[in-house]
Amino acid sequence: MGIHVLRPQIVLILIGLLSACSADKPVNTADSIYTGGNIITINDVQPAAEAVAVKDGKIIAVGGLASIEKAHKSESTQIVDLAGKTMLPGFVDSHGHAYMIGLQATTANLLPPPDGTGKDIASLQKLLTDWVATHEAAVKKVGWIVGFGYDDSQLAEQRHPTRDDLDKVSTEFPVIIIHQSGHLGVANSKALEMAGVTAETKNPKGGVFRRQAGSQEPNGILEEYAFFYLVSKLASNFDNDINDVLVEEGTRLLASFGYTTGQEGRAMSTGLSAMQRTANAGKLAIDLVAYPDILEVENPNPSSSYTKHFRVGGVKLTIDGSPQGKTAWLTKPYHVSPEGQPKDYQGYAAIDEVTTNNAVDKAFANGWQILVHANGDAASDRFINAVRLAKEKYPDVDNRPVLIHGQVLREDQIDEVKELGIFPSLFPMHTFYWGDWHRESVLGPERAENISPTGWVLSRGMMFGTHHDAPVALPDSMRVLSATVTRKTRTGRVLGSEHRVPVTTALKAMTIWPAWQHFEEKAKGSIEVGKLADFVILSDNPLTVPEDKLSDINVLETIKEGISIYQRPVDVASVPSPAMFGTTQHVQHHEFGTHSQHAHSDGDGCFNPALDVLINAINKKVYKTQ
Repeated sequence: MGIHVLRPQIVLILIGLLSACSADKPVNTADSIYTGGNIITINDVQPAAEAVAVKDGKIIAVGGLASIEKAHKSESTQIVDLAGKTMLPGFVDSHGHAYMIGLQATTANLLPPPDGTGKDIASLQKLLTDWVATHEAAVKKVGWIVGFGYDDSQLAEQRHPTRDDLDKVSTEFPVIIIHQSGHLGVANSKALEMAGVTAETKNPKGGVFRRQAGSQEPNGILEEYAFFYLVSKLASNFDNDINDVLVEEGTRLLASFGYTTGQEGRAMSTGLSAMQRTANAGKLAIDLVAYPDILEVENPNPSSSYTKHFRVGGVKLTIDGSPQGKTAWLTKPYHVSPEGQPKDYQGYAAIDEVTTNNAVDKAFANGWQILVHANGDAASDRFINAVRLAKEKYPDVDNRPVLIHGQVLREDQIDEVKELGIFPSLFPMHTFYWGDWHRESVLGPERAENISPTGWVLSRGMMFGTHHDAPVALPDSMRVLSATVTRKTRTGRVLGSEHRVPVTTALKAMTIWPAWQHFEEKAKGSIEVGKLADFVILSDNPLTVPEDKLSDINVLETIKEGISIYQRPVDVASVPSPAMFGTTQHVQHHEFGTHSQHAHSDGDGCFNPALDVLINAINKKVYKTQ
């Protein structure tokens, strides 16, 4: 066979054709392109975009649709139409308790309106008895009846329930109800008996067993470490199945509110092990960063990288309690002292100064990040002093210490916080849930104006985070946003107008600034090339809706590294997320979405009705995230 030699002209034509084909084919083909809605990037250099291209879970392009399609679209690229909705970077949890959120989502819901129906003691009793009637297997397995979220400040009686009130629910089983703050609780007579708490039992250090009037007999109300002692008795009845599902369902609940990074802000050994097991089993849909209690966990082993969506970020220390529960440590007396306390009552520290200083020193010595719970200004003084001592001893350590809550920060303390490089993770959602209570009973009109003083922080050019502290409240991202912007109480009063901030600032405090808090600002917190494709899709644009409607915005979808992990069911898309978890067993599992083969969490932003963790654990029904 002879060899045919192509003419030079034909060779040039073929080369030109091949070059043209090569030029038309994208070099970096996107898996998906998001467009057709409002894209808020939280990037000051490029605040908005028409389209975002994603490949292998990361953002590869942000900008105009035409240019992105030309450079990154192929036949296999999926075009995700936002249909006029709004997309932002996924929310980063500045502070919460993912493990305990699982408990919140699986016990009798005692929250007051608008998140529940616990408006008086009679309604609490009914909620508990109704829950027992529908969860007999769970009660028999665990041996306890548990309710979460009652709030004495919102009860008609304006008092805590007592052991006598809970004895009307059951005298056969121990009953414990957890205050919405997570710092107090109430036990019935059976629970006190099983825990060995009697008139002779002394108060533990950093806690109080409240007593019946005129005697030493416990009335069932437990504060701080007295309460934690009883909770440990409850938790001892949980096996690995229950603990693991608590983690899984807690992170699912976070995802339903748009969080793609969750936090367990005070992990104990049992919860830490459960988080690790859940991650190893591939059951975490979002990233989860844990901070073990430095006084309880000897070797936390922090890491800067995630393994199967889990890492330990540092350590946690708790100095005082809750302002709404009146256990936070103040420098001035409470406006109205709690029952049985003198008029000059100022709360108390949960740990002493030596313990505080040693813990902070240990964190700095090891280069660990430390989160410190300090609500009262006296507690904040102690933390500030401990950081100052540690920085003098370890001047080159950059561990970004975090002040958690800082509810009663004074303005002079803000300057010290800035000087020492302490990141304030604040709690402006308190203005809605407990603003009226702070004004009328906790702090009085003057001090209440300045709770969670975001205005003072912002005026000094500082970053800050805003959080939900769930299960203290639902991890409702839109309630966090609304409260940070409007600072309106339940009765509509604006509490501290100088601390209201613009919507753009409030969004940064839920995205890029807490990403910085966690040393993750290069990977999360904004929609930029090279960052993870972590997104949340909202029903409305928070930059354009009236401020008093921010809390009505719904999370429609949550996307983690390009994979849709939650979609709001169509049949509840217009319902304003009342919390009804823990009252109805729910075992149906839906498939949602047009661009993912993965299963989604089920719920309407608050798991309504919720997956019952205890029932699931008994029946080995653990839903998979992939």
